[in-house]
Amino acid sequence: MFLPASAQPLVNPDTLTYAAIQEVSSLDPAFPYEASSQSLIQNVYETLIAFRGSSLEEFEPRIAEKVPTLANGGISADGRTYRFPIRRGVRFQDGSEVAPEDARYSLLRFMLMDRRGGPSALLLEPIAGVASTRDSSGTITLDFADLSRRVRVEGRDLVIELPRPFGPFLSIIARWSYVLPQAWCAAHGDWDGREETWKAFNDPPKEKSYLYDHMNGAGPFLLARWDRTGRSVLLERHEGYWRGPARLRRVLLKSIPEFGTRKLMLQAGDADIIETPRPFASQLEGLPGVRLLDGLRRLQTDPALFFTVRVNPVANPDIGSGRLDGEGIPPDFFSDPDVRKGFAYAFDAEAVRLGAYKGKAARAIGPIPPGVAGRDPRQPRYDHDPRRAEEHLRRAWGGRVWDKGFRFTLTYNTGGETRETAAQVLKKGVESLNPKFRVDLRAVDWPVFVDKAQRRLMPMFARGWFADYPDAHNFVYAFYHSQGRYPSAQGFSDPALDALIERAVAEPSAARRAALYRKILARGFEDCPAIFSVHPSGVYAMRSWVRGFTDNPVNMDVYYYPIEKR
Repeated sequence: MFLPASAQPLVNPDTLTYAAIQEVSSLDPAFPYEASSQSLIQNVYETLIAFRGSSLEEFEPRIAEKVPTLANGGISADGRTYRFPIRRGVRFQDGSEVAPEDARYSLLRFMLMDRRGGPSALLLEPIAGVASTRDSSGTITLDFADLSRRVRVEGRDLVIELPRPFGPFLSIIARWSYVLPQAWCAAHGDWDGREETWKAFNDPPKEKSYLYDHMNGAGPFLLARWDRTGRSVLLERHEGYWRGPARLRRVLLKSIPEFGTRKLMLQAGDADIIETPRPFASQLEGLPGVRLLDGLRRLQTDPALFFTVRVNPVANPDIGSGRLDGEGIPPDFFSDPDVRKGFAYAFDAEAVRLGAYKGKAARAIGPIPPGVAGRDPRQPRYDHDPRRAEEHLRRAWGGRVWDKGFRFTLTYNTGGETRETAAQVLKKGVESLNPKFRVDLRAVDWPVFVDKAQRRLMPMFARGWFADYPDAHNFVYAFYHSQGRYPSAQGFSDPALDALIERAVAEPSAARRAALYRKILARGFEDCPAIFSVHPSGVYAMRSWVRGFTDNPVNMDVYYYPIEKR
């Protein structure tokens, strides 16, 4: 006898299985800068404070006993000094107690590792006043003594002194202040916390650190197994978690790039939650025993199409002949603004919004999504305009682009269906202008994609931005600042734009800050280092027996602690 699907019994009540697209690249809190790895990390390591539930305005204390404010004396009157009293009795998963020195060490380590393309700038910028520990030539320039003074322990308090006020600082701490045990790290060959040794751990290879594939956090789950060949991670409940053990005993994360496979797993109860790209959400509507959470608030700009203005030409097939001869492009092809603007006007963002997102996304006119202060709905934007696209491309490279034509490869990550759609829309728009224009498309697995981006091997690539913290600075820095996540991978730089971005984040007046962001967005429009498509809403598909799921727009994927199956 077979039970109808609607009456399917609960499968594995103590274990939640999440089927995602991307695979985990590293378990080290200071190394990865993508959702798949950070989603895992936020469930194993605890932060000083955190966002309360789904709120973006309220914080709650975690390893810190209280959230610093002006009223409780945790924030100084000049907005530069923050005090975090460290909670007693919180234990890491090896049983050792969290000490204030561990919190200090963890913030310093996060900044000092500073791997290329990593997240270290999120703390370096507000605390050290610089975006990197190195200059443009790769030489280490950071003043360790100054940084060490700015992050210090006074009694049970972790004290952080900023060189200038930094509006979104608490929002950054709420997401990126993971606390690690210093003694455990040092015992396993990682940085020991001394000034004399830190440079040896700056910009390390991924596999060099013991923390690449080992974890010891104070969060609700601990690492049981990382099967890199099978592309899965098993977490087990941390029984000694200071807020009480999680309801789930185990969490299994599996990387399943193919949507069809994820759907079958969900239907069979072999997956409890699956990552659901917008184009496929309609296929899950009405499935027995399946619940679709749609229209979730997101602070996201995705997909975007990025121009690499200085491509690495070494053994690089993506640029073809490497010359402007109709069979390739030179490494600096996209350094000409007319090329970038021509491509931007050839792109039909509305086709992406209606096709890939079925209209359930906001049209992107710049990098800042709706709901974030600093967005300017009146800013200039690139609309689909083949005539203007042709005008720019006829001028590009003194007319040689139009006469000779070009061929190169535009890359997107495997399983990124909406990014694939954006790439196809751009290809169609550009190639329709001139039969000599050819854009090849290629999908590559996520780890390869990230590596190629950082080594500037992709002339164009499709990616996006999910807020690290809810502030306009996080978006304009990532898309426009020369040290930001994407410009640093593109070789793009505009010193005047950098200066405007740095002024805006330190400006205490909301009105003056908004005026600065209007200037930033206008100049970013003129520079056109990337093409924007949409700001999507979020969607998850899960079994109806999943309870307690809470979505926060800046959490990188699922937070498992409040979840249970019943």
